[in-house]
Amino acid sequence: MALVVAQEVPTSSSMAVPHGPAGVGEARHRMRDQLRTGGVAESVIDDAVLILSELLSNACRHGRPLGDRLQGDGDVRAAWRVDASGRLTVEVTDGGGPTRPVPATPSVTAHGGRGLNIITALAEDWGVRDDVHGEVTVWVVVQDDVGSAHRRDDFATRVTSPSVSQIPGLDFADAFDDLDRLD
Repeated sequence: MALVVAQEVPTSSSMAVPHGPAGVGEARHRMRDQLRTGGVAESVIDDAVLILSELLSNACRHGRPLGDRLQGDGDVRAAWRVDASGRLTVEVTDGGGPTRPVPATPSVTAHGGRGLNIITALAEDWGVRDDVHGEVTVWVVVQDDVGSAHRRDDFATRVTSPSVSQIPGLDFADAFDDLDRLD
């Protein structure tokens, strides 16, 4: 007679991540491994990992570490869970900061400021919760039903960028004037 032991796949995880870029990769790998083991579709995992990366980057850039630590010294908390209804939620908690998390409207040439816009485009829902001792948690519902495992078809329409005609000083017609003279 063979004995079969079922391994329970964790439906939630929480981890301390160093306040800074050092722990982001470890958190992404741990999330990917746990969600993959739990049978979550790769497209949902990809979205969740990107969202986790954006949240951790924002927490390290704009928030303080948890507790009374100085900037760059201490941790932030990353958590994710799949509840009984199949809803995948990702949360990152930091020690708060001077501003509230809101999507920005960066210029075309800006090197940052698009993280919450990316999250808004990928997520079913997201928000901010103030916790005890000034802690701030940004939560994101990645997928309402991880069993359905489909990426929203309207992704491209939800990520907006200015049209080329709206960019001042950019006139492609002038660039081709020199080519006409070469003939």
